Amino acid sequence: MNAELEILSCGPAVTVQDLGRPGFLAQGLTRGGAADVLALHEGAALLGQSPDFAALEMVGMGGSFRANADIRIALTGAPMATTLDDVPIAWNASHLLPAGSILKIGGASSGTYGYLHIGGGIETPVMMGARATHLNASLGAALQVGEILPIGQDRGKTTGMTLASDDRFGGGRIRITASIQTDQFDHATRERFGSTPFTRDARGNRMGVRMQHDGDPFMAADQLSILSDVIVPGDIQIAGDGAPFVLMSECQTTGGYPRIGTVLPLDMARVAQAPAGAPISFEFVDLPQARTIEQRAALARKVLGQAVTPLLRDPYSIRDLLSYQLISGAVSATHDPSKKED
Repeated sequence: MNAELEILSCGPAVTVQDLGRPGFLAQGLTRGGAADVLALHEGAALLGQSPDFAALEMVGMGGSFRANADIRIALTGAPMATTLDDVPIAWNASHLLPAGSILKIGGASSGTYGYLHIGGGIETPVMMGARATHLNASLGAALQVGEILPIGQDRGKTTGMTLASDDRFGGGRIRITASIQTDQFDHATRERFGSTPFTRDARGNRMGVRMQHDGDPFMAADQLSILSDVIVPGDIQIAGDGAPFVLMSECQTTGGYPRIGTVLPLDMARVAQAPAGAPISFEFVDLPQARTIEQRAALARKVLGQAVTPLLRDPYSIRDLLSYQLISGAVSATHDPSKKED
């Protein structure tokens, strides 16, 4: 019998996501995929499997879930209060979800996007090379109560592992590089953009996130006469009211607003995870710097599995206690190891 995950309850924007579907920009479709790509790599490291596997992306809150077989799970991204049969379990960690048990995932304590990973991945139908839900392209849909998701074959066995969390859930510094229209903003405007404190507007979704700021609007030369051109996730468009919008994973593929810069892929997770009101600042870096930053980030993701460590838990609350290595050796009660044998 193949393992399945049943949706008992869920928030309004729980979707299946993977790394997205590249290669369709010319056909009018952006890559899509997880808003926080690093979270997919973290889940893969915790479960010892490929980051290509699909997971559940939960926006602001999760839901309750039940499996028909013992499965392994991992929880990453924005921390959310989570219980297994009403017993709290750790975030940024892997666990055994026994058959019939109820997993409840509540609201986010920080950040925006949380992720539920399954050993073997979620095996919904592949559409145009990916399982990722792309709401604006009508590829898949938000999950509903009562849906049952198929789970792939899990070749791993380890649970009770954890990763140290980072600080990408509260806004902060966002590194950007020059875009096509950056030179159409004068030097003073670019300098002001880099020194202005912004906050993440409540208006934002998987298409784009608006930034609020005090002071004068940002304007480019010939702001209203720019022809529509290709745009990609990470581009920062300056709208007609002078407010910046960071384009996200499901943005459109063309647009006519000027772009003052483009967010480095590494920092897109920080933009996505910033909750409404979080402080944001932008810092220009040149292309050689950006290339070095991205190369280091790619290497860090590649070796993420080496940072996984055992999760220390209270043995009285561990339902899968027998899956842990409780004894790793034996000693004699009478032999003194400091003395040499005759």
